[in-house]
Amino acid sequence: MRYSNGNTLPLTQRPFGMLSLCPQTNGESRWFYSPDFPYAEGVRLTHQPSPWIGDYGTVLMMPQTDILGNTPSMASSSILERNSDLAPHYLRLNLTRPSCVFELAPTERACAMRLTFGCKTLPYLSFLASQGDYEYTYDSERGMLFGTNNAHSQDDARDFKMYFVVLFKKEDVDASKIQIGENYAHIALASKKVEASLAISYISHEMALVSLEREIGMCDFDIIKAQGEQAWEEHLSRIEIEADEQIMRTFYSCMYRTFLFPHKAYELDKDGVALHYTPSDGKIREGIRYTDNGFWDTYRTVYPLFSLIAREEFADMVKSFVGDYNECGWLPRWISIGEVGCMPSTLIDAVIAEACTQGIVDRATLENALDGMLHHANTPSKERRYGREGISEYLKHGYIPCNKHKESVNLTLDFAYGDWCIAIVAKVLGKADIYNEYIARAQNYRHIFDKNERFMRGKDENGAFSPDFDPFKWGGDYTEASAWQSTLAVQHDIEGLCDLLGGKDKLIEYLDSLFGAPASFRVNTYSGEIHEMSEMAVVDFGQCAISNQPSFHIPYMYAYLGEKEKSEMWIRRICTELFKPTPDGYPGDEDNGTMSAWYILSCLGLYRMCPGKDEWIKIKPLVRDAKILGKSI
Repeated sequence: MRYSNGNTLPLTQRPFGMLSLCPQTNGESRWFYSPDFPYAEGVRLTHQPSPWIGDYGTVLMMPQTDILGNTPSMASSSILERNSDLAPHYLRLNLTRPSCVFELAPTERACAMRLTFGCKTLPYLSFLASQGDYEYTYDSERGMLFGTNNAHSQDDARDFKMYFVVLFKKEDVDASKIQIGENYAHIALASKKVEASLAISYISHEMALVSLEREIGMCDFDIIKAQGEQAWEEHLSRIEIEADEQIMRTFYSCMYRTFLFPHKAYELDKDGVALHYTPSDGKIREGIRYTDNGFWDTYRTVYPLFSLIAREEFADMVKSFVGDYNECGWLPRWISIGEVGCMPSTLIDAVIAEACTQGIVDRATLENALDGMLHHANTPSKERRYGREGISEYLKHGYIPCNKHKESVNLTLDFAYGDWCIAIVAKVLGKADIYNEYIARAQNYRHIFDKNERFMRGKDENGAFSPDFDPFKWGGDYTEASAWQSTLAVQHDIEGLCDLLGGKDKLIEYLDSLFGAPASFRVNTYSGEIHEMSEMAVVDFGQCAISNQPSFHIPYMYAYLGEKEKSEMWIRRICTELFKPTPDGYPGDEDNGTMSAWYILSCLGLYRMCPGKDEWIKIKPLVRDAKILGKSI
């Protein structure tokens, strides 16, 4: 992907649901959907949190007639826009080739389906491969298709399988004409109008049947559809605004995005006991679990927003993340079904600190969480995907040496912030000794500040700064950024950053220079131009690369320093010029609700400069009026 306007999918699912549905236009790519293609290979059951991460637990469903295609490309059909609909609670495709209107309405772990054919030939509902290996069996006595898929991407997921069950009315299926082959199943339908239902499980077919009975049962399609619409209405109404139409449409599109992730990854047995698959060892355990989240991205905006509008869900999420620590020995960093660890550092620290200061989780959970935070703050991991990369060097030098690890500047800054988060949790728990140790460690960012160049810079194990410094170089010592943005990644101690630069006025001068600098870059160790560079250059807000998370807090720093007017000017420009309710409506990767939450908070005139600190930056909102959970702000 050379340029991003969000990298999002039009997912139809329940808020935080375990099952998502999306049209597939090109199954050979992780970018498997494009709004520009007037055809579909089917409707994909997906869990993909990001195209950069990939998908898991998939299956492709496609109505067919006449000549049956066993692969997505062979089964594809053009789509008529009329009578087609993509909505949060409901998906409808008007497929030309099979002359079929295909409708789906999801619950949390299941979905209702309705197919209306206008053809004269025998209709089928086909289940095709989108990723991994599939196995199918059809039980004609019960009118059920049983399937499995073992697909997962870059994560650690021992013995993973998604089990799925599809229930038909027996009279709607011509069992004698069913075709099952390698990685496909064609279910012959005996009627031109058919309702069916599907449920998934990461545990067993039996658990999928439990979810099917609980969530669909005897309800017909329209009831499930109405229930989904009601669920979304409740979530989207947690913030009510008055604004012009462009802002209204963009705002609620962003609200929808923030409630997609993380996904529930637990199931309720027949007695209502929560169970989940454990990726680290493949075992089934009691308790809730959430997945599909990268904390390097989401800690900045998503969880502060959840602290306002999704406190109960936030509490469950933190318990789930701490549960991962109990099960595999490490708090999560970037979880798909299992741990991916694709971005650096352990920014789960900030999520826990935010929950702590907002009183969202109980003391026992915090005690357990602190154990996990202290573990990755002091213990090297044998696997790179877990813990803090380079922690031994950090403990020895107080920074990550650039000759030992790439992205050393951002690793050091993130570790210092993580140490501050540990101190905050320890303080709330009354552990003064831990607080004192880690609040001191939180000052380690000072070790990599170059007072001559006045930027945060890579430093080797002997204390020498990297040669050939250029603040426009991306990569190398920096993570998806250059020295311009990374130097300001000291949200937990802006006063200390002012001190390094020579005072508050000097930091304001730095911000002025950053916004006034050319939107230039050098590719450096990336070798080529990555999409974040392109996005910064095209929109030209100087070196404020708002297309990516490291710049999210930068426009708000003016307000923190007492110059609200500058913050208000830049944020209004960013929101009005770079966001809109269209497929190209984001200035960069949306990443599990992060950019959406940034827009929502910005419209409200609120921003959490430092997750874990109980303070909001407040500026003039973009909306005329707003209520959060019924209360005016």
